[in-house]
Amino acid sequence: MSNFEQFDLTPLSDPGYSGSMLQRQRHHMICEIVATQGYATVPDLMTRLEASRATVARDIQELALAGRIRKVRGGAEAMHGAPALAEPNFDTNQLRNRELKRAIARAAAELCQSGESIIMDGGTTVFAMTEFIADRDLEVLTNSFPIAEVLMKRGKARVILPGGEIFREQGLILSPFEDDTIERFVASKIFIGARAIAQHGLMQTDPLLIRAEQKLIRQAEQMIVLTDSSKFRNRGSLILCPLEKIHTIVTDDGIETATHKMLTDAGIKVIIAQPMKTASVA
Repeated sequence: MSNFEQFDLTPLSDPGYSGSMLQRQRHHMICEIVATQGYATVPDLMTRLEASRATVARDIQELALAGRIRKVRGGAEAMHGAPALAEPNFDTNQLRNRELKRAIARAAAELCQSGESIIMDGGTTVFAMTEFIADRDLEVLTNSFPIAEVLMKRGKARVILPGGEIFREQGLILSPFEDDTIERFVASKIFIGARAIAQHGLMQTDPLLIRAEQKLIRQAEQMIVLTDSSKFRNRGSLILCPLEKIHTIVTDDGIETATHKMLTDAGIKVIIAQPMKTASVA
């Protein structure tokens, strides 16, 4: 049985409480939110629970005393630090469809203009763009440690990293805090990968990544998704954003006609990347 399932069943009677959710239900949700995100602010919990500040503060206090969460300034955090991401290892994922990713990345790099400020989300297809933009005059905000490392060593782009914890296996820098430099950066474009794309929108499977990527998306004028055609057949359980938020999708010629129509009907520009030419051997 989950540690989150043993709660006081007594309904809460509190004039500061809003909504009909019982105390045990709120406690269950708080524990799940904090366990998933690693950290949650009081305002975030107030919104998601539809409860008053006093109610949320008391719930945090009770759960902290019970040893289920840790009370911190402005919110609550998980007892054992941030959870692991439900994402594949970066090095392993980088080897999959490598040449296809390079072709998509090259086509995406052609959309970058000299002097632009862009955001590059973590992921191996977006990482492949570094080969084609290393010598460009760009200002790049990225939450990807591998992207930052390559651009710093090989390129002349100005690189900005947000504050946060490094998730080593994925090479990502993620922060539960709002003030992590992201909100101070405004970009013309964000380049982002995809776990899956369906009629509901751009899909993801990890709530921690959803939170981080939505913060990045808000800071860009255009959203450009880099994905091979297999991702249109994948499934995701969480919606990162609706299709209407996406400006451009760069993919390969394996995309099906019905999928292409679904995207264009949503107002999305679809770019089909051409295969990279390999040098012939004499």
